Amino acid sequence: MSNIQHLINGEFVTDTGRTADVFNPSTGQAVHKVPLASRETVQQAIDAAKAAFPAWRNTPAAKRAQVMFRFKQLLEQNESRIAQLISEEHGKTLEDAAGELKRGIENVEYACAAPEILKGEYSRNVGPNIDAWSDFQPLGVVAGITPFNFPAMVPLWMYPLAIVCGNCFILKPSERDPSSTLLIAQLLNEAGLPNGVLNVVHGDKTAVDALIEAPEVKALSFVGSTPIAEYIYREATSRGKRVQALGGAKNHAVLM
Repeated sequence: MSNIQHLINGEFVTDTGRTADVFNPSTGQAVHKVPLASRETVQQAIDAAKAAFPAWRNTPAAKRAQVMFRFKQLLEQNESRIAQLISEEHGKTLEDAAGELKRGIENVEYACAAPEILKGEYSRNVGPNIDAWSDFQPLGVVAGITPFNFPAMVPLWMYPLAIVCGNCFILKPSERDPSSTLLIAQLLNEAGLPNGVLNVVHGDKTAVDALIEAPEVKALSFVGSTPIAEYIYREATSRGKRVQALGGAKNHAVLM
């Protein structure tokens, strides 16, 4: 049984505390051990993201987009490998896993348009001797907490756009099927993303609460159950954070 690790500041980090088993649903056998991050490990990821932010926010949008172009190519080249990991840990078919990844890649494609997306507006003479303009600025360190049902697609809803806009990101994926999520993050680093811009920490409520309570984390995005969405929204907004909390979705199937 192999041990999964955190990805912090471009390097694998071992957490010596609590662990959980990752199961193959088709056999019921534990195939990996995943670390459940302590607050200290989460803070290590936050510190790495905070240190990487000044240089990344000042990187031209066109150069940030070039990283996303290379990332898209690597995702396509590794499609079968990623789909296999999703299937082994989640249990969905290879075809379904590949379809999930394709939907995620669509978001990376959109992120490639950063130089256009991030254009501001300028209006002359909105009032006597007054001009007005809008400008988009990154928040800083932001985080995503993602569910087990789409381990590739849902994270790719979040961090490509956040990162291409100049933010640094901490991802807390589901501890039930983390391998594909971790591989995809490695591919983004391989595409040329500077160390610390994307960090992956595995964990449970301890890691979630650490992200909610850290003053350095300016925004949180969540997908999962309604009770947890309500908890994250309530706790994070009470601390002045921007929150996107999606709960209660269903994947319907008709059995004939």
